[in-house]
Amino acid sequence: MLKNSTILITGGTGSFGNTFLPMTLAKYDPKKIIIFSRDEMKQWDMAKKFAGDSRVRFFIGDVRDKARLYRALDGVDYVVHAAATKIVPTAEYNPFECVKTNINGAMNLIDACIDKGVKRVVALSTDKASSPINLYGATKLASDKLFVAGNSYSGGHDTRFAVVRYGNVMGSRGSVIPFFMSLKDKGVLPITDCRMTRFMISLEEGVELVWHTFEDMEGGEIYVKKIPSMKVTDLARVIAPEARQEVVGIRPGEKLHEQMISAEDALYTYDYPEHFKILPTINGWATCPKRIKDGTKVKDGFVYASDNNPAWMSDADLHAWIESNRGKIGIL
Repeated sequence: MLKNSTILITGGTGSFGNTFLPMTLAKYDPKKIIIFSRDEMKQWDMAKKFAGDSRVRFFIGDVRDKARLYRALDGVDYVVHAAATKIVPTAEYNPFECVKTNINGAMNLIDACIDKGVKRVVALSTDKASSPINLYGATKLASDKLFVAGNSYSGGHDTRFAVVRYGNVMGSRGSVIPFFMSLKDKGVLPITDCRMTRFMISLEEGVELVWHTFEDMEGGEIYVKKIPSMKVTDLARVIAPEARQEVVGIRPGEKLHEQMISAEDALYTYDYPEHFKILPTINGWATCPKRIKDGTKVKDGFVYASDNNPAWMSDADLHAWIESNRGKIGIL
C-alpha cells in the first residue's frame, strides 16, 4: 500500500518519526516521506542523517497553522499524525497551548486532509486518552473523537481516518528508561509510587502497528497493541540494582496505572491475535462486518490496563532490550 506513495508525518522529528522514517524507507520504498514539524534545529539534525536520500523531504510548519498544512499536503497520499503537546505536567500548567495543538491542530489536519484528497490518516493516541484524569489525556480523547468522526465529516470524499493507541514507549525522549539511566550512577532513583505499573512498547512495535492500521482500516477504528507491563520499581531495580529507590509522590495529572481500554469501550471492542480494535459507536459502525473482520468480541466489563495485564515483561527481556538499544537511549 505504501510503496511508491507520498507520506507526511506531523511532528516527524520526534522519537516516533526518527524510527518510522528509516523503517518505512527500507520496507516500502515510498516515493517521498515529508517530515512536517516546527523545530528547525531538529529538522537540521535529522536531515544530516538522511543526506543524499531524495525520498526524504523536510517542511517547517505547525499543525495550528491550517494554511501551512494545506501547502504541505499537496500530493500527499498518507498521513501519520504524531504532533502533540504530550508532557503531562507541561499540559497541566499550559492548558491553552495544549488545547491549541492537540485539539485545534487535529481539526486543522482533518479539514486539510479531506480538502487535499489524502487517502488515509493514522493519528497516534495514548493510554491517557482512556478515562482521562489529566488535560493531556482529555485533549487526546477529544482528538481521537475528532478523527473517528472525521470519517463521517468527510462526506463523499475518500479520506479515511483511524487511531492507534499505546502506552509508555521504551526509550522515547522524556520517558522513564532514559531518565533512570541518566540517574543510575547517582545512587538514588525517584519513584512516584511503589504500586505504579506501565505498559512497555518499543518504537519499532509502534511503527508496525501504524503500518497494520493503514492496511486494515475501514475508518474510525482505534487500534490497541497487546504489549507487556512492568512495575516501575522492577524497572528501576533492573536498570540500577545498587541504587536506592526514593518515593517522591505522583506528579500532577499522573495515573497510578495506564489504561488503554475502559469498561465502557469494551462494549465496542474486538480481540485479535496481536491487538484489540475499538470500533466507532456512530453510524452503526460498531457492528460493521468490514470493520470487525475476524475479531472476537471481548467480554462486557473488560478493561485493558497495565495492572491487570496478563503479559508481564521479565527482567531478562528488559536487559536484552537495553543492550540492543544502547545507542538510542544515550548509552555508550
